[in-house]
This record gives sequence, structure tokens and C-alpha cells, in this order.
Amino acid sequence: MSKRLITILQYMFFLGLGLFFAWLSLKNVGQTDRLQIQKSLAESRQWLIAPVFLMLVVSHYLRALRWRLLLEPLGHHPGILNTFFAVLIGYLVNLGVPRLGEVAKCTLLARYEKVPAEQLIGTIIIERVIDALILLLVFALTIGLQPGLYYQLLNTFFPTSPSQTSSSLSRVPLLIVSGIAGSFIFYWFAIKKRTLQELKQAAKIILQRFYAGIASIGALKRRFLFITLTLCIWSLYLLAGYIGFFAFEETAGYGLQEALTILSAGSVGMIASPGGIGAYAFLIERSMQLYGLPHGIALAFGWLLWLAQTGVTLITGVLSFILLPWFNKKKDPLTE
Repeated sequence: MSKRLITILQYMFFLGLGLFFAWLSLKNVGQTDRLQIQKSLAESRQWLIAPVFLMLVVSHYLRALRWRLLLEPLGHHPGILNTFFAVLIGYLVNLGVPRLGEVAKCTLLARYEKVPAEQLIGTIIIERVIDALILLLVFALTIGLQPGLYYQLLNTFFPTSPSQTSSSLSRVPLLIVSGIAGSFIFYWFAIKKRTLQELKQAAKIILQRFYAGIASIGALKRRFLFITLTLCIWSLYLLAGYIGFFAFEETAGYGLQEALTILSAGSVGMIASPGGIGAYAFLIERSMQLYGLPHGIALAFGWLLWLAQTGVTLITGVLSFILLPWFNKKKDPLTE
């Protein structure tokens, strides 16, 4: 099975999962909910999108600075604008095909800054490991401040009483079961098609890239700055969600605890489907309902946050596609 076909099937599976979550989010929207959503959106403070937009852009800029720190021990010092543009384009590509954005931004930086792409990929692996650890910390803080919250969230999907459980399980769409089974079968056949030599070669490349990333962490000269940038990035994510509460009158009373909850749920949603389509809004909606927010308001709030983040990615990504070659042409006197 070709790598391109595997990529297409993976994309179709996760896109289908995202559309399934979108269907779950919207399937029970009645006339009352529609009127509530329309009223809330009409009365919302839409100007708050501006500071949220700015915070997310700054967080991407800090990611570019952090990435450059990982490249310093490898002897590379790419320009900040090229690195920033590459990060933004990577996010844009990830909207279409998950994980392809990481390849795209490494390829672009390798092209414009003459940095070996394999070394860049090693640093990307480390970035993902660090962000996963921070996400675990966010989960821990959320649970520590609000014990039982995730139990309540799981209980909304899988009720604990026997009668409720049987009723709930009977309504679980066949798509979930068949999707999980299909993915296992797909990966089994994909692996069986590969030769032992191909698997050894792939494992060798992965280990080399991972080692390169680990080495860059161990040789970091400005570790405190690296940690500070990481905390600032996630603090901006948290603050953006907190400011989002003030967009609606019904959510203006929520605070940092609730912001931690939507940061946790939203991060999972972004991982679950391409660009978080469907999954992000659905998980935010269900999380906010735990705090007593009416279904219509929770639905509008979740989709508004997702649209704001997606808008940032689309606008900045497209602008970066335009500005990156222009900036490098202006910078290089030989092309003038």
C-alpha cells in the first residue's frame, strides 16, 4: 500500500470523525436553541475577537522563537521572520492534512535558511513531547481544582446506572465501532505489506531524528528562556479562552477554572480531527453544559471559539504564503 494512499485514508478517517462530532453537536438543535443562539450572537461582544486574535498570533510568534532556540545547539540561526512564516504556514497546512504541516514548515525553513530538514524534524518531535507534557499538566491542574469534573463529563456520554448505560450504549452509532475496528485492520494490513528491511530503515530514521532533537535539548544554553516561552505560549491559550467568556453575557461570570477546562477539552478536540472541526466545538459545548450553561449558548460559544482560532490560522497562513517568498526576494540582492 502506497504512502500516499495511507495518508489519504488516515485523513478521510479523521475528517469523518470530525464531521461525526459536528453532527453530534448540531443534531439536537431545536427551534428554541436556534432562537437562543441567534439572540446570543446578536448581543455578543464581537470586538473581543480582536484581542483573542492578537494573543493567538503572539503565541505563534513565541513558538517561532522557541523553535529557534532548539536549532541553536545544532549550529543554525534562522531568521525570525522566516521561522515565523514557516510556523504559520504549518498551522494552515494542518487544517487540511494533520501532521503534514510539520513537514511543510520544515521543508520551507530548509529551503529559505539552508537548514537540513532531518535536523528540523528532530526538533519538532521534541516540541511535541514538551507540549504533551504541558497538556498533561493542564489536565492535572483542572482535575486538582475541580475534582470530579471529568467524571461528570464522561458520565454525560456513559451514564453509570445500568438502565441508563444500556440505553446509552444502544444509541452509540455503529460508525464508532466500525471505525475503530477498521483502523486496526487497516494498520495491520499496512504493516504486513511492508518488508522487515523497510521497518528497520524507518525505525533507524525515527531514532536518528529523535536523538537529534534530544541532543538539542541537552545542549540548550538558554533553558530558562525556553521554559519561559513554553509557559507564555500556554498562558496565552488560557487567557484567550478566558477573554472569550466575556463575548456572551451568559458566560461573563466564568473564571480561570472554567478557562482551564475549555483549554483541556479544546486541546483534545484539536487533536481528534483536522483543525478541530466538529470535535473542538462539541467538547467545549459539553464541558460548558457541566457548569449549567444552556445548550444553545454552550453550542454558540464552542463554535465561536473554534471559528476565531480557525480564522487566525487561515488569515495568517495565507498571508505568510504570500509574504515568505516576497520577503526572501527582497532580502537577496542577487534576485533584484
